[in-house]
Amino acid sequence: MRHYRAYTPDQAALLPPSLAEAIPENDPVFFVREVVGQLDLGAFHQVYRAERGQPPYHPALMVGLFFYGAARRVYSSRRLAEACARDVAFIYLAGGATPDHHTICEFRQRFRKEMEALFVQVLLLCQEAGLVRLGHISLDGTKVRANASKHKAMSYGRMVLKEPELAAEVERLLGEGSRQDAEDDAAHGADDDGFSMPAELRETSRRLETIRAGKQRLEEMFRQRALEKGKDAEAAVVPDRAQTNFTDPESRIMSTTEGFQQSYNAQAAVDASSQVIVAHEVSNAAPDVQRLRPMLAQVQENTGHFPNELSADAGYASEANFTALAEADVYAVVALRRYHRDEPPGADPGPKRSSGHWPHRNVIRDRLSTPQGKAAYKLRKQTVEPVFGQIKGARSFRQFLCRGLTAVSAEWALLCTVHNLLKLHQARHPARPPVPPRQRPPRTSSEVNQAALSI
Repeated sequence: MRHYRAYTPDQAALLPPSLAEAIPENDPVFFVREVVGQLDLGAFHQVYRAERGQPPYHPALMVGLFFYGAARRVYSSRRLAEACARDVAFIYLAGGATPDHHTICEFRQRFRKEMEALFVQVLLLCQEAGLVRLGHISLDGTKVRANASKHKAMSYGRMVLKEPELAAEVERLLGEGSRQDAEDDAAHGADDDGFSMPAELRETSRRLETIRAGKQRLEEMFRQRALEKGKDAEAAVVPDRAQTNFTDPESRIMSTTEGFQQSYNAQAAVDASSQVIVAHEVSNAAPDVQRLRPMLAQVQENTGHFPNELSADAGYASEANFTALAEADVYAVVALRRYHRDEPPGADPGPKRSSGHWPHRNVIRDRLSTPQGKAAYKLRKQTVEPVFGQIKGARSFRQFLCRGLTAVSAEWALLCTVHNLLKLHQARHPARPPVPPRQRPPRTSSEVNQAALSI
């Protein structure tokens, strides 16, 4: 019988083993623990200062758990709680603590603002490491599916038709319930508590309230839009095709690579020198054109400077955006529409350009035709697109777990923070190049002959 390596799973160790020795030395768990120790967690401690009861888990433990979980493609509270009991790296990071999923979920909801603020702290560490140069940044958005189904949405016109039907059904069921109560009282006496409600009435009443809330939500939305445009809010008309989702009302139907889905529009501004995210945002508006100016302002706020160059696709092309970029003294290369019929009325792609209504657009058009402009625009695809690929593909994040714009914004901030954290880890601990196999010198003719004789 062939001799095997020793296999004694029940053998007890003479000395307690160190968990760190069981984790590969290049595992990012050590770097996450190191970086979390450098962050200012005073905002978390301030919340806990005046509380009573059982002592909470340390914020460094919980923050590190979310950071390392996102790096390992573990996002849900239940999966994180399970990892703290089963995965050696998570056990090491948590120091043997086993917070349950309720505690993890409550921490995520309670400290959304504080978790979002950690993005700037990690970005500052990247800046100190020389990863943020702001020579060129690329801006783009990607559609991330919401935690809601598009089949749980209804148009305003459909609600108008459905509301009286459900109201009539509720009245019919109430009348039927009263009749049955009278019969039961006559047969069994009046001892019944009278609070029980038939299942069909509960479901119909719930659907009626849901539709009424959806109608009110759409009406308020269009009244607000009318106020923003300086119009009479009371005269605002809701189009019949306007939709709202009953599961996540703040999400919207958007065109994605998988067709039309209930989604959010996640934005990222990325430094071309290192693929570090310098600004992020989540919007429930599908077009990108309104996101350039807020993202540009956030880049300046986060880093203290405007970038030297900025590239973006045609979704961000507008005269207002070009004006903002020119005022910030940013060399912008933003794609324009491919065909003349897609240009806005009055735009002059020809050499005369007599109207003068689109001066900045004409500058961008001229810039895109120069070798410098073409070289700058080529950086866009190799800068921001790989970042979305790493988040969606390598880290398997294609759908938000939370609902509501505030919650998904915090979720996207966590992903951007962890992305920068991994870029910083890669810069500080570069992967070792593979050792090439040792090449044997060519054999002499006598060696070849000797090998042939030995066969």
